[in-house]
Amino acid sequence: MRLCEARVILTGASGGIGVAIAAALCASGARVLAVARRGEALAPLIEQYPQHLCWVSADLTQLTDRRKVLSAAQAVGGINLLINAAGVNHFAMLEQLEDSEINTLLAVNVSAPICLTRLLLPLLKEADSAMVVNVGSTYGSIGYPGYATYCATKFALRGFSEALRRELADTRVNVLYVAPRATRTSMNGAAARALNEALKANVDDPHTVANAVIHAISGDRRELYLGWPERFFVRLNSLLPQLVDRGLRKQLPLIRHLSHKTDPENLKP
Repeated sequence: MRLCEARVILTGASGGIGVAIAAALCASGARVLAVARRGEALAPLIEQYPQHLCWVSADLTQLTDRRKVLSAAQAVGGINLLINAAGVNHFAMLEQLEDSEINTLLAVNVSAPICLTRLLLPLLKEADSAMVVNVGSTYGSIGYPGYATYCATKFALRGFSEALRRELADTRVNVLYVAPRATRTSMNGAAARALNEALKANVDDPHTVANAVIHAISGDRRELYLGWPERFFVRLNSLLPQLVDRGLRKQLPLIRHLSHKTDPENLKP
């Protein structure tokens, strides 16, 4: 896809990865409808790229707001790129979560992108060439303790991406699934950051992720898994899951200890 010809709906645009993707798209000449509940983080970009970037205030868990996004897309003459980057996370053992917190994860990470994609598909199909990009996670391929519900949502998004790609195989709409590893954003609370530090996990800058996503879109890729050795662990988990089971069991005491210090702020979309 030629980014200078892209007309984009970008969800989660006020988050760390979202802002970085918006900046990269605008710099490439794309026209972007940035969807987010709050627009403060986008203000500098809107000032820098007034002809390329527009903020649409929306809570994508609500049908009325999803229809607002559709109306905005129709008003600019349609779209050829939908990037579902909105998401929430919560590092906690399953028994530490309330039903309301579980439902929020499911609504934001699974229901919202599926429902928004369904609503926008007719517009995407009208384009000469179009793409749906779903931003998942390495945890969409590796079930990790302390993230059971989050993993469930990202496994679901990965499955949705695969099935939708096959469903649209005889159309001009491609589907790209993106799986970042740990990324330095506000979505990770203090406990999650402490776990990453204790495990000496690799943590990417949002701009690194955004640049990789942009290159994958330009190259009409189908999948993008970021980071090494994370890509290796994804493959290992698919071939020898019991080996990964044994490795993760050794981390359980640390995970349980840090999960009791979890910060609910990371559950805000």
